[in-house]
Amino acid sequence: MKEVAILIHEDAVLSTVSGAMDMFIHTNRLFKETGKALPFRVNLVGETPENNFMRNPEPYIGYSDFKSVAQPGLIIVPAFYGDRGTTPQKHQKLIDWVSSMNKKGAEVASLCSGSYFLAEAGLLNGRSCTSHWFDKDDITSRYPEVNFLSDMVITDDRGIYTSGGAFSSLNLVLYLLDKFLGRDIGVWASKMFSLDMDRTSQSHFAVFKGQHQHNDADILKAQHYIEQNHQQQLNIDEIADHTNMSKRNFIRRFKKATQNTPFEYLQRVKIEAAKKALEKGAQNINILMYDAGYNDIKTFREVFKKITGLTPQDYRKKYSRDIPEYIGVDIYSNSGMLN
Repeated sequence: MKEVAILIHEDAVLSTVSGAMDMFIHTNRLFKETGKALPFRVNLVGETPENNFMRNPEPYIGYSDFKSVAQPGLIIVPAFYGDRGTTPQKHQKLIDWVSSMNKKGAEVASLCSGSYFLAEAGLLNGRSCTSHWFDKDDITSRYPEVNFLSDMVITDDRGIYTSGGAFSSLNLVLYLLDKFLGRDIGVWASKMFSLDMDRTSQSHFAVFKGQHQHNDADILKAQHYIEQNHQQQLNIDEIADHTNMSKRNFIRRFKKATQNTPFEYLQRVKIEAAKKALEKGAQNINILMYDAGYNDIKTFREVFKKITGLTPQDYRKKYSRDIPEYIGVDIYSNSGMLN
């Protein structure tokens, strides 16, 4: 029986806690109904002696404060609401506990933005990870030693697991069931919870907002120039001239500030413009391609699929409808919320 500890605290996104909990509960029920030993013992683990966050009458789930819980084999860290910088600091005791349990042999998995807890614990240094695509720029700036793979739904790196945004985090729980209990259980869980076992990318969900969270005024000037003129046939020399920098120095500073080369940034801006046109129902791919600043359909399709994981036609089929302008708002921040 594997001891599983799911962290719970006042800022936890409870849907990520309950989703993981339900998948372990139903897997235990399957084993009980088929006369097999239960594979998991699950504890909600918090800082206080009592569970004040989630009512749970299930016999398969217990609660314990982190000081008295048994050594877990797996710790699951849920997503959280609030500021990415200050909220983890509120829960430093839990983060320290996760780190100490990992040193004693516990594997650790994060759901969505729970990856910040792992990064604060130092568990992601030198490792690959993912999280909500919205967090890409912030995580890469806060934790430069982390290899952030924003398009991945799941990462598995030497006993440290991370998952993509929001409800795609359940794909990680599915992956863990498959890994720990075998493919038969993985297939059963995939069908039971209606989760696609082969889903590997979240790139087509991402909205590119531009990496402006830095203090290099010359590079910000270059970014604005790209964003305002992406439909033109821009080249790197022209953009560098706009900032009065040599091409070599410009590329170096641009990569340092944005984590992208100028060429990569230009591509992402162009493709984001094409995505918005497709979402609004654009029918003529050739016209859309020219409006985005491309003049070769083969190149446009290749770049579009590389960035989004879908062809332009498939993207249009999936997202061609009226969409709200607030699609890029960070709903996990509590700034501006009413008390």
